[in-house]
Amino acid sequence: VKSLLVQKDRFKLNELVLYDNNAERQEAVGVIVRHVVEMFDPELKLTLTTDPEVAMTDADFIFAQMRVGLYAMREQDEKIPLKYGVVGQETCGPGGIAYGLRSIPDIMQLIDYMEAYSPNCWMLNYSNPASIVAEACRVLRPNSKIINICDMPVGTLRRMSYIVGKTPKDLDVKYYGLNHFGWWTSVKGKDGTDYTPQLIDYVSKHGYLTQKAIETQHMDASWQETHRKAADLQAVTPDCLPNTYLKYYLFPDYVVEHSDPNYTRANEVINGREKNVFGAARAITASGEFHGDEFSIDNHASFIVDLARAIAYNTHERMLCIVENKGAISNFDPHAMVEVPCLVGNDGPEPLCQGEIPTFQLGMMNQQVAVEKLVVEAYCEHSYQKLWQALTLSKTVPSAKVAKEILDDLIVANKDYWPELH
Repeated sequence: VKSLLVQKDRFKLNELVLYDNNAERQEAVGVIVRHVVEMFDPELKLTLTTDPEVAMTDADFIFAQMRVGLYAMREQDEKIPLKYGVVGQETCGPGGIAYGLRSIPDIMQLIDYMEAYSPNCWMLNYSNPASIVAEACRVLRPNSKIINICDMPVGTLRRMSYIVGKTPKDLDVKYYGLNHFGWWTSVKGKDGTDYTPQLIDYVSKHGYLTQKAIETQHMDASWQETHRKAADLQAVTPDCLPNTYLKYYLFPDYVVEHSDPNYTRANEVINGREKNVFGAARAITASGEFHGDEFSIDNHASFIVDLARAIAYNTHERMLCIVENKGAISNFDPHAMVEVPCLVGNDGPEPLCQGEIPTFQLGMMNQQVAVEKLVVEAYCEHSYQKLWQALTLSKTVPSAKVAKEILDDLIVANKDYWPELH
C-alpha cells in the first residue's frame, strides 16, 4: 500500500479495497493500512471487506497473494520431507508440491470471482508456488486475465545493480527458466555496457552477498546463506548467473545437512516478519500513533506496482513474467509456463525470444516442468499415481520409495485441503 501511495503522481488510485476471508487478520493489518492511507493520500477511499462481490465489483486490478493453510501448513510442508532426509522448502520439492495442491482451488475461485464481478480486470498474482499455480491457470482458466509473477529475480537484480554501481532500472537482462529455477545470460546497461563478465566474476567469489544491506525482505540469516551459496551454483554453469533457488536442486544434500528439522524457515517467519507485522499493529492500535517508517517498501511491492502501471498506461516496460513459452525458448516445450523477459502493455506480457538453451539447463527444466505438469494432472484427475510420479521425478527426492513415504504423510497432513486421491 505504501508503494502504491508514494507513487500516486504516477499511478493515482480512486479506491483501495482490502479483501480477505480471515476477518481477524484483515482487521489487524487494516489498522496499519488506514494509517498509511491517512498519511500518504487521505482523500483515497479505503474499504475493508470479507465479501468478494463488494471487493471485486468494478475493480481494475487485483493484487493477489494467498497462503492456504497459513503458516501451520507451511511448517508441515517443510518438516515432513526433512523427516526423510529430503529438502523441506516452501516452493521447491515435496513442500512446493503440497502447497501447490492447496493453492489451486482457491486461486481458481478467486479468478471466478473476478470474472463474475469485473470481467475487464487484471489479476496480478504473487501466490506461491508460482510455477504450479501458473500451470493450473493455463490448464483450467486458459483465457483468464491473470499474470503470475515473482519478486525473486527482481531482488537478485537489485543486488546485481549494487555490485556494478547502478540501479535496477539502469539494467536490461536476458533470463530464462521456470519460476525459482532459472539463469541470467546477459546483464547490460541501457547504454549497451555489458556487466555480465563483471557479475560472473563477482558471484563466483562472493555469491550475491553485498557489502551493504540494500533490501529488508531477504536479509535473514537463512537468506544470507542462500546468497552466499550462489557461488557454488555459478560454478556449475560458469557462463551465466543462477537463480538462488537452484541450490535446492543442485545441492539438496547440502541443504538438508544445514537444515534444522525442528526449526525451519516457517518458524523463522512466524517469529520474525509475522510477529513484527502483527506486533506493530497491536502497538499502533494501543497508542494510536503511526510514524510512517515502521515498514519499508520491499521488492515485491515495487514490482507489482510497476507491472500494474505498465498495463494501465501501455508503457511496454521490460519485466520478467511467467508466461506460456510458445517459442520464447525455442528448443523447449511450447506449452510450458516459463519465466522470461516480457514487454508489458495493455494486452499484458509479450515474451521476448531467448533462443535455444544449453543441454544441461534444458535437461533440468524438462525434468522440473514435467513435475509441475504432473501435479496439475494429479489435481484434475484426483490421481494418487500421478502425484507419486511427480514427487519421484523431483530432483530433490532420491527414490520412488522415499517419494511414496513422503506422499502418504502429506496426504494425512493435507486432508482438509487436497482433493481425495485415488
